[in-house]
Amino acid sequence: MHAVGAEQVEEAVADCVAALGTVTDRDWTGVRAGRLDWDCRKTAAHIADDLIAYAGRLAGRSASGYLPFTISLDEDTDNAGVLRTIEATGALLAAAIRTTPRAVRAFHPYPFRHANREGFAAMGVAEVLLHTHDVAEGTGIAYEPPAELASFALTRIFPQVRPGPTPWRTLLWATGRGDLPGREPVTGWHWSNNPVLRSERLTLEGVTPATAADLSLAGDGGYEWVGGATAEGTREGAGIMVKQYEEGLFHPEWGMYVLVRRDDDRAVGAMGFHGVPDGDGRVEIGYDLVVGARGHGYATEALRTLSRWALEQDGVRTVAAVVDHGNVPSQQVVDRAGFTRVFEDVEQISYELRG
Repeated sequence: MHAVGAEQVEEAVADCVAALGTVTDRDWTGVRAGRLDWDCRKTAAHIADDLIAYAGRLAGRSASGYLPFTISLDEDTDNAGVLRTIEATGALLAAAIRTTPRAVRAFHPYPFRHANREGFAAMGVAEVLLHTHDVAEGTGIAYEPPAELASFALTRIFPQVRPGPTPWRTLLWATGRGDLPGREPVTGWHWSNNPVLRSERLTLEGVTPATAADLSLAGDGGYEWVGGATAEGTREGAGIMVKQYEEGLFHPEWGMYVLVRRDDDRAVGAMGFHGVPDGDGRVEIGYDLVVGARGHGYATEALRTLSRWALEQDGVRTVAAVVDHGNVPSQQVVDRAGFTRVFEDVEQISYELRG
């Protein structure tokens, strides 16, 4: 399957080199890079350091921490040499993204201590765009990258940032580098890779705004689905998530999770919460399997895992599920997962699992 992100890393690096290549004849060492405490030289070198670090973690399948290496430029490296190093390390990250299997996750601290290849691509793009901006600001040149690159980063690692007037202005605001009308200045921030939970046979992968948008438009979301396509309920749920993102109400932990079989990396369905827990500590859950994956206990297994996780979170006391009267298989799923019937009318049955 196509490795999304490699081309975006290459485009971001090319844009960086083109912009900063116009000022390589200037002194970068004695000039502060935008709002950073670093000078322009150190900031540009940091871009290369991040790119090779991300490539190393992906290629090495680093699971528990940073790799014990960093880049050290020769003392006589000029500014053009720094840019050549950015080009080389960007190519290495793009290659690592293309050659890393979709399901692989490697260490990154924010916020769940891991990221997949698409997450590393988004982080690499963000580092290149933002620090190119910092150096450009320090050297007094105008810089604005393609809107698609800023959007690529926002919809993958800034899921809780409500879209603004333009992707680039929104990304600058989200990282404390600019202002947006009607929004308070950002003084502290970090990006957020998608959450992942594991059950006996499945990996529950949290959906990003980018994935939700693709699924809502009948795309595959970057997954190979049993039977070749998602279920209708998954597309509808993804559409709801897109609206939440547009309204600034997207919370990745309390959104949708795609259920992926670990033995063949194929998606069997989706499960997720209708929103964040309410004031009484109650959260509602829903799910949907593709037809070809039903009857194997996947829904029960995933429901137990996701419900247990929810009840372990601070303030959550009840996980609820509502099932149609005629949907007997779904009723059996919630029964096997330990839910109790609490109310029913002529159309639906309400279930609860309490902590």
